[in-house]
Amino acid sequence: MPAVPPLALTHCTVTTALGCGLHDTLRGLREARSGLRRQGFDLFDLPAWLGQVDGLDAVALPPGLQRFDCRNNRLAERALLQDGFADAVQATVHRVGSARLGVFIGTSTSGIHSTELAYRHRDADGALPDGLDYGATHSQHAPTAYLRARFGLDGPGWAVSSACSSSAKVFGSAQRMIASGLIDAALVGGVDSLCLTTLYGFHALQLLSPNPCRPFDAQRDGLSIGEGAAFALLERSGDADTVQLLGVGESSDAHHMSAPHPEGLGAQLAMRAALLQADLEPSAIDYINLHGTATPSNDQAEARAVHALFGDSTPCSSTKGATGHTLGAAGAVEAVFCALALRAGFLPGSPGTLQPAPEFALDYCVQPRARAPLRALSNSFGFGGTNCSLLFGIDGAQRGGSSMSAAHGRSEAALSPLGGPRAARGVVP
Repeated sequence: MPAVPPLALTHCTVTTALGCGLHDTLRGLREARSGLRRQGFDLFDLPAWLGQVDGLDAVALPPGLQRFDCRNNRLAERALLQDGFADAVQATVHRVGSARLGVFIGTSTSGIHSTELAYRHRDADGALPDGLDYGATHSQHAPTAYLRARFGLDGPGWAVSSACSSSAKVFGSAQRMIASGLIDAALVGGVDSLCLTTLYGFHALQLLSPNPCRPFDAQRDGLSIGEGAAFALLERSGDADTVQLLGVGESSDAHHMSAPHPEGLGAQLAMRAALLQADLEPSAIDYINLHGTATPSNDQAEARAVHALFGDSTPCSSTKGATGHTLGAAGAVEAVFCALALRAGFLPGSPGTLQPAPEFALDYCVQPRARAPLRALSNSFGFGGTNCSLLFGIDGAQRGGSSMSAAHGRSEAALSPLGGPRAARGVVP
């Protein structure tokens, strides 16, 4: 099967509890730091560690877009303002035209918190407040609609809501739309914010840990919920040192509504499909960013799937101990993490993990490693077995060295506000 032509990630940005923007995020990943804190959210006061992004109530949407105002769209706006990303989108619109830039955004609960708040202000007849705009805030399409309105776009655009794989699958949407010739570039990403529905829902499923989550740990006891937003611009070509999307693999095993197949068969199908599209063997992958939710059954199923395909020699880790599980945003967040690892030349560790479960037989990175990957696979698996694996790569000859210390010096300069053209353009460091 011939390889699908790669797409360039010409710009990207990410905002989570770990950090706002590429600079803070890269530093946090290098230090294996966690952004999780023991805290409540709104009326939620059960024991939990959350990955909450501070300051969202103070974020103002641009003039004329107040109908979109909600926590989720404010989180999206916060991310857009990092790393020169909004300017990069506007420059792309100027270059390709407003009808030729597609918008594909993943989310799980979108702005449902705005409806949760509205229910507290029903009138005597039970009617919701007149000011609630469901379509612009709560609906799954709301963040896509917000981005299209913010940048004046009138080309193709849609939302993907497939639980935790949502913002990984949008990379496949963009890939197909560009390949078909319907668009020249795509704005992809994901945004999901904290809400009571999610927090109490996972608590009811007995999946929410009262401790900071410990992915793939022998004593893991559940997940920690976070919020985040990440966006990327995908185009047919970029600079020689641009991270590239080499393959997208999707599957739907439909084993169970909320549990994965115990042997991870759907996960294997997604990973194999990404490798096949990129025309690569498993041995070509240098690092795997695992879905790694820290729940007993999910981590076990993914470990079996990875071992069946890669054996025990491919380094891997889950970064959800740094951010919490950002749900519908996780695919895009961790795609940017992979891009950072490729450009800066290191393997991320697994904050919160103390002792990897020995029965998994994986080369698990508890701490960051000084190894420069050329190919990285990122897994995102949703409820019902809606799976997606993304495969990214970089030309090692263009990176300029492979040591962690050398990469650290280069990336710190590139990410500095005074770091020159790369920082100004918001290119992956």
